[in-house]
Order: sequence, then C-alpha cells, then structure tokens
Amino acid sequence: MKKLERSLGLSAVIAISVGGMLGSGIFVLPGIAAAKTGPSLWLAYLLAAICILPAALSKSELATAMPSSGGTYVYIERAFGPLFGTISGIGLWLSLLLKSSFALVGFGAYLSVVVNIDEGLTKLVAISFLAIILLLNIYGVKKVGKVQMVVVTISVISLILISFFGLQNIDAKLLTPFMTEGNTGLISTIAFVYISYAGVTKVAAIAGEIKNPSKNLPLAMILSLVIIATIYVFISFVLVGNIPLDQLSVDIKPIYTVTTILAGEQVGYAVAIIGVITLMSMANSGVLASSRFPFAMARDKLLPEFMGKIHSKHMTPVVTIIMTCVAMTFVILFLDVVKIAKLASAFKVMMFISVNLSVIILRETSAQWYRPTYKSPLYPFVQIFGIISGIVLLVFLGPMPAIAILVIFIVGGVVYYFFGKDATRTGVLRNYGHRPALYLFYTKKKAQKKDSQRAVNNIESQNFDGALNPNAGVVVPLLGNEQSAEMLVEIAAAINQRDAIQTVNITEVPNQTFLDAFMKDDPKIISLERRISDLSKSKDIEVDFESVVTHELSNTIDRLSSQTNCDWLVMGWNGRAHSGILVSNPIGWLLTNIKSDFALFKDNGVRYISKVLLALRPGRKDKNFLAVAERICSFYGAELTLLHVVSEQTPDKEIDAIKSNSLRLTSKIKTTSQVQILKNNDSIETISTVSAGYDLLILGTPQKDNWISVLFGTGKDKFTEKSACSVLRLTMKD
Repeated sequence: MKKLERSLGLSAVIAISVGGMLGSGIFVLPGIAAAKTGPSLWLAYLLAAICILPAALSKSELATAMPSSGGTYVYIERAFGPLFGTISGIGLWLSLLLKSSFALVGFGAYLSVVVNIDEGLTKLVAISFLAIILLLNIYGVKKVGKVQMVVVTISVISLILISFFGLQNIDAKLLTPFMTEGNTGLISTIAFVYISYAGVTKVAAIAGEIKNPSKNLPLAMILSLVIIATIYVFISFVLVGNIPLDQLSVDIKPIYTVTTILAGEQVGYAVAIIGVITLMSMANSGVLASSRFPFAMARDKLLPEFMGKIHSKHMTPVVTIIMTCVAMTFVILFLDVVKIAKLASAFKVMMFISVNLSVIILRETSAQWYRPTYKSPLYPFVQIFGIISGIVLLVFLGPMPAIAILVIFIVGGVVYYFFGKDATRTGVLRNYGHRPALYLFYTKKKAQKKDSQRAVNNIESQNFDGALNPNAGVVVPLLGNEQSAEMLVEIAAAINQRDAIQTVNITEVPNQTFLDAFMKDDPKIISLERRISDLSKSKDIEVDFESVVTHELSNTIDRLSSQTNCDWLVMGWNGRAHSGILVSNPIGWLLTNIKSDFALFKDNGVRYISKVLLALRPGRKDKNFLAVAERICSFYGAELTLLHVVSEQTPDKEIDAIKSNSLRLTSKIKTTSQVQILKNNDSIETISTVSAGYDLLILGTPQKDNWISVLFGTGKDKFTEKSACSVLRLTMKD
C-alpha cells in the first residue's frame, strides 16, 4: 500500500496560498469594484478579508481532521452527506473555473498592451491561451508550478513598489466623496471583491502533503491572508488616489494604468508583462485546482466513473481537465466580466458558509472520527459570524447570483439522483442530527475523557505510518528507472554494516493529480516486490519493501533517510551531479542536504563483480573508502585494486610516499588487493582506460562543476560518464 508523503513546509504553503490569491483580484477587479463604492474601495477589500477569516480558520480545523486531497468538497460531503457533497462539488468547481475565466479575460486586456492587440479580440486571445493551459495540465508539466513561485514573487515585489511610490502621489481631491453609493454600495463591493481572497483556503486541499499541518496550515492561511490583504488595501488606495473614478470604473487593467501615471509608458509596459504572466499563471493554477473536484466526486461515485480516470502515460485527470476548460470557454464567450466576478464570488460565499456550518455540525454531533489537531479559536462565534456575514453578502450580490445558486442546487440534486443515490456513505448530520442534545453531550464528555487518557501515551505518527524498518542500515529508493533493481539492492547489501535493508518504491506524480489516486498497487510494483523478496531469500539478507507516492521526490528521499536513521542511502544514477538553477535534479539537492552517507550506483550492465577498482583522488579519506570497498569485495568474493593517478610532473619521492601509505592501508584488510600508481595528466581518460579490466569502479564525490554547468544543470561526473564498467560514487559525511 502506497503512503502519502508530507513534503510541504510553512514557506511553501504560504507561497501556494499567496499564489492562489494573487491575480485577477488586484490586476483586474479593482476598477470595476470602484464603480460601486468609489474611494472606499480599500475599505471594501479590508472588510472582505475579515469576512473570509472564519472560513480560513474553519478549513484549517477541518483539514487537520481530514488531511486528504479534495479539500472543501471532502469536508462538506463528510458533514452533510453525498447529496450536499454533490452540490458543493459542482459549486466549488464552478467558482474556481469562473475565477480562472475572469483571470483570462484580464490576461487578454493586459496582453493587448504588450503586443498591441485590438481590445475587441481579448476574449478570443483568452480562449487561445486557454488551449495552451489545457495542454500544460494534461501533460502534467511540473516546471510550471516552480515558475509560478517565481511569478508570484515578482508580482508581490512589483505591487509593493507601486504602493510605495503611489502613496507619495495621492491626489486628495480624488478621495471624496468617500462612499459614492453609501453603505449599500460598500457592502455590495465587499461581496464583489470576496472572490479575491478565495485562494487563501486553497492549501487545505493538499493538507495531506503538509508538514505538521496542525501548526503550519492555519498559520500559513492567516499569514498569507494578512500579506495579501495588506497589498490589496494599499494598492486599491493608490488606485483611487491616482486615477479619476470615471476612468478607473471602466478599466480592467488598472495596475498598468496607475504605473503609467506614476512612472511612464516604459515601466507601465513592464508591469503589463508581469500582469500577463501573473494572470496566465493564475488561470493555469485554477484549472489545476478546479479539475480536482469533479475528479474527487467521480472517485466517490457521485459523478460518472469515466471522470475519475487518469491518463495512463501522463498520470493526470485528463477528462476533468478537458471538461473544465470547455466550461471556461463558454464562460469567456457568453458572460461579461461583472457577471463572471459576481457568480464566482456568490459560489465561493456559498461554499464558505457551508464550511463554517460543517465545523459546527462535526463538533456538536461528536462524530467519533472527528479529532482535529487544530481547533478554531472563539468557537462557535467565529463560525456564526462567517455564516451571517456570508448570507448578508449573498443578498447584496443581487438576484442573478441567487438564481444561479438555486440552479446549482437543482442540478446537483439531479446529478445525485442519477449517479450518487446508491452511495453507501452518509453524512454526519444524518447519522447524528436526530440524536437528543443530552445524549450528544454525554458522548462528547466520554470521548474527551478517553482522548485525555490516550494523550498521555500518544506518539506522533510518522509520515510513512511507521512502516519503515527503523533498524535498516541502508535505504534504497527505487524510482522505476533502474536497469536492475535487484543489482542495486545487491550493492546496498554489500555496503550494509547492519542486518536490514529498506527498499522503497517511489512514484512521483504531477501536481495535477491526487496523491491518493495511486494508492492501489499496480502489477509492476507487485512484480518488483516479489523479485526483491526472492533476492532476499537467495542472498540470505533481510530486505523490507514499501511503496510511496509523492509530488516532491527529493524531500521524500530525505525523509526516508532520516526516519530510518540509516547509515547509507543507495540510489541508481544516470550521471547527473548537480541541481541546476534552470533544470532540477534531485541528486544535487540530496548531496547537499542528506544526513546519511550517500552512494550513487550507475549500472552499466555488469552482473558479475569479480574485480573492483578503487580510484582515490587527492584529499579523500582513503581509509573510509577502503573500508567500503573491502565490504563490497567480501560480499562478492572479488579482488581489489587501489588506483592512484598522479600528474606526470609528480616527483618520485611523493609517489613512493603514496605507494607506501596505500600498501600500509591494504595490509590491514583481508581482501586480495594490489596498489597501482599511474602517471598521466588526464586522469579521466586514464581511469576510463583502466576500468575496461574491471567490473566495478568506486569513486569519491568529485569537485563541483563550473558555474555554467551548475546554472543549466548539465553537470556530469566525467569519470562516471567515461567508465567502461559500472560505477559506485560515494559521498561520506564522516
């Protein structure tokens, strides 16, 4: 059974949350929103952040009780049952695709500045780029997510600079009257800009992948909300203080406009480029996130089964991705920006009301399984405020969103009738809602007593459910690209100084895919486990096998090493040495961060090891490397050659000293050995030539490549690349 890996720290979660909020909410929406309330726009953004805070706290609590991919849909479905889960899933899907559609419309507007496109063609441009987003998500392009982090950083810095210089250029005359449409206009604007903060809770959908979620999840949500709210408040104040209201109210690219006013056309052009990239990135992220909801519903048998299928090659939910993009196309074509924003806000408000209700239901019904490690403060007052404020905002959004919500309820009911009525699950509300309050009070007190007693002996569960062997001397990650997994395990057994070896098959999937979509073992993994088991019996070595699935390979391997407290990490290798700035390579990260000794095995097809060549380089710890080489030779019954390659200018006296020291070292080992010293200025070519007579070449970690190789991630260990036999490269921390 594959385990879910927690790989996201606090900073990563904040970045994801900020990235989920940054986009159309500030690059497109402020101008349209200003038409409803005037200079009080900044206050609307501030109050909207306060209104969304209860949902953030509630989702943090729910996520620590149900740390599975799926987020809001899962929480509502478990609290209310499959019927309301179906309705909420559709609502969540629509809110996110509407928000992404809104971003693409804004993208077209900013792009018209960059490449001089007629503004009447912005919708067609938006649809064209939607097609690109569709392909990116289907093919599971992981680099897009990493680029997004860079985009978010640049956008945040740009907005901070605009705020700083814009505040110095405020025209006081533009700030009056404060509320052009009175209190009604202000409240309707709060509801209108509500969608700007929707991304703050996005990270709850990946709670199962967050380190220490009880602490990091709520903290990340609150900090990201504070960061974005501060940016939104200051930017909106700068906009209303620098752009006349009649101009601002019809502007869907206000950030470009204000930058042009403050710093001229060239800087404005640069900001337009940032806007294009930010909005494109946001739309891509929205497609990724929104496609998860119908996918999760299909897996819960609330939608047709084919919607839960994953592409066999790219491992992405291709059906729901296509469905999401098609729906976005219709939204862009047939709805104006105001309607899109209103509907997106309305659906999101409805969902957040449901989230706050879910916390109340789950707490008050004392559901036996509901044991959140984080609990929302000021319960139930925070939740009640979130519910009431949400209802008020829905009212002020007007009749159209209310009608749309009614339609969603009807559609959700119909979908449930045809696909979900046979679902065996029931919501907590149905299970416990009819019970007398006194009974619930009694069961709650009883459960709390049990929890208090249990907490005395409570040990925090490990990321891999305690399935790893804590006595393993070597951990062998199997990534599926090894020429022979058995050969790699053999090498690990030869290096091992303890009794046990832990092998872990790791499946890395793109961010577009649920981790738990791959919980079922496939035939290849079953076959691998069988072969490893056979090897264990034939070689009389203790080998444990586990399988995990992750989004972040490097962090997973690192945690495997630390959780087993192993001496060695042994991996297959293609020769790449470094993580480049532009090209990611887990080996480079592991070489720097791994706490255990690290062995990389490049399998060149050799299956019988009888002759081992240990090439020592200047400055290496000869004794430590020789000890490893001896263990390997002992395991295989092989002969050992200790090789030194020195420059042709090396004096004979120094060569004699090297030989004398080497003979002294080899005299202390039981393995049949010899010492060879060769003079040649080209050590790579020399070792390559000599390796033709051996089965295994053992090397130490090479010197770093030059900055060009590191920058582009093309660095190779040249000794490994040129070797005629298999290569074992050792990085020893001691």
